[in-house]
Amino acid sequence: MIERIHTSDVEPDADEVAIAGHVHEIRDLGGLVFLIVRDREGLIQIVFKEEREPDLFEAVQDVGAEDVVRVVGKPLESDQAPGGVELAPTEYEVIDEADSPLPLEISKDIEVDLSTRLDNRALDLRKPETLAVFTLRSKLMTAMEEWFDDEGFVDIKTPRISKGGAEGGAELFPILYYNQDAFLSQSPQLYKQILMASGYEAVYENGTAFRAENFATSRHVSEIAMFDVELAYIEDHDDVMDVQEKSLRYALRAAAENAERELDLLDVDLQVPEEDFPRITFDEALDILETEYGHFPDDPTDLDTKGEKLLGEHFEEQGHPAFFVVGYPDEKFYYMQDVEGDDIASRKFDLIYKGQELSSGGQREHDVDRMIEVMEEEGVEQANFEFYIEALSFGTPPHGGYGLGIDRLVQKVADLDNIKEAIMFPRDPNRLEP
Repeated sequence: MIERIHTSDVEPDADEVAIAGHVHEIRDLGGLVFLIVRDREGLIQIVFKEEREPDLFEAVQDVGAEDVVRVVGKPLESDQAPGGVELAPTEYEVIDEADSPLPLEISKDIEVDLSTRLDNRALDLRKPETLAVFTLRSKLMTAMEEWFDDEGFVDIKTPRISKGGAEGGAELFPILYYNQDAFLSQSPQLYKQILMASGYEAVYENGTAFRAENFATSRHVSEIAMFDVELAYIEDHDDVMDVQEKSLRYALRAAAENAERELDLLDVDLQVPEEDFPRITFDEALDILETEYGHFPDDPTDLDTKGEKLLGEHFEEQGHPAFFVVGYPDEKFYYMQDVEGDDIASRKFDLIYKGQELSSGGQREHDVDRMIEVMEEEGVEQANFEFYIEALSFGTPPHGGYGLGIDRLVQKVADLDNIKEAIMFPRDPNRLEP
């Protein structure tokens, strides 16, 4: 490894240190050259003085923006420098020169459309604000996994290639698997339930799902990062919501405490919801939309984007950025429905955070006979789910779970306009590279 430390570890008046990174900014003031160097941890200023180090001063005259350089120097306290410290150089070398001109300006806040940024992602990812998004994302996911590990959940990996889809329909990406037709995975749903039948009791997966939707929105992508959870021996769907609420609160609190630098760069004041997340029925949600906003979703069995946003405003005004909507009608065969004594249509819920659906989940159907009845009513082809039906036929405890959209969570926490900004290399109907 090249000998160096990160810029954030440079202390004023310490012994001589070595740093390396990209040249973020160059300011030539005649007998002085100020070089701002950037690494993943931040920025540091190096001051080249013609009188003090004439050879190094001459060498730095040819430096260009985004060149990769290594500098050895003495740290000095400076109120004017980033981080309050600058280097007086004793060694300087260019490791690699960058092409010029650059297609994107890194050091200045110049308005560039998202498509151009994604086309030049290698450069865009160098911008401190963009890097902050993905550092924040990493810290959120680390905290989320930490919570589930501490609670005894097992980290699993399910296939990305399937014979069929958990949700079916036209949202499947077909592929040729040797001499068989197959699909990219929509969801690990069926595999999570098989593991509940197998006795694993509590699992999570930080994985990927694919949806072949022909969309043009700021909240959809074709390749989705998902955090999936399933747990057994539950009383009902409230047990599942409890897990989601506690884990999300833990992750948000960890981000607020451990990602202050990133949140400052993004100008985000992250509020951690300490009170219980409100839980309303689907009918109650429709009533709020009608009475307070005069809004009626086009589909009477689901909430639309505008409805979610309006409900988000309603609950944020009451100090609740996150809330659950429970009991959607006409749900899929694996959700428990028509349970005697229930006053809801199904035990399926959505978590809405800052006006956008982040996850869907609920209690699953573990009674195979009843599930088959629902499949027949819905016209589901049982032959496509024989492996799933058989696995649940040998005794399955009551269970439930959810799938959380990681990209949407990051988008909302970082206050980004478009979900693609929360993904390093996003995929949509028109983008297959870089």
